[in-house]
Amino acid sequence: MLDIFLAVIGIVLLSPLILGLIVLLKLTDSGPLLYGHRRVGFGGREFRCWKFRTMVVNGDEVLRQYLAKNPSIAAMWQEQHKLVDDPRVTPLGAILRKLSLDELPQLLNVLTGEMSLVGPRPVVQAELDHYASSIRHYLSARPGLSGLWQISGRSNTTYFERVQMDRFYVMNWNLRMDLRIILMTIPAVAMSRGAH
Repeated sequence: MLDIFLAVIGIVLLSPLILGLIVLLKLTDSGPLLYGHRRVGFGGREFRCWKFRTMVVNGDEVLRQYLAKNPSIAAMWQEQHKLVDDPRVTPLGAILRKLSLDELPQLLNVLTGEMSLVGPRPVVQAELDHYASSIRHYLSARPGLSGLWQISGRSNTTYFERVQMDRFYVMNWNLRMDLRIILMTIPAVAMSRGAH
């Protein structure tokens, strides 16, 4: 109930920003406005995790070609599912990602109960291999719009550290920690700490 209440307030307060981003995205790109990527949620159920689209429309093909030409980067992609200089990202998309504004549509995922305001970072099915014995912790919570990873350096952390943060969060969850993470998300996003 708290998630839904705060998500509604967030949507209302951020509506001028959201509408401005919609106009800007439509003026700079003719492709779809939103991108719904399949992620694993509570209990292993898959859902579409919504974001403002920050990549070129043919992103999968661009990525395939890029990784084929760069084996060392392909190895890093296989391990972390992150790229520092992602060739698929549009110029406006890079700004939205840096400021985490691309994730605002995930407030819709919170309203539908697929995500929480705070929780583990939503992952794709292939990433669950990295969780090993921590997989049960991940699957026992709703993925979060924010979480320990987002306020602890994001992409500057290793994947192992990310898994440990998710496990710690689930094992030590309390309302005070959630409120602290929400408050700390604002400066972390404003200063773009660890954002690529």
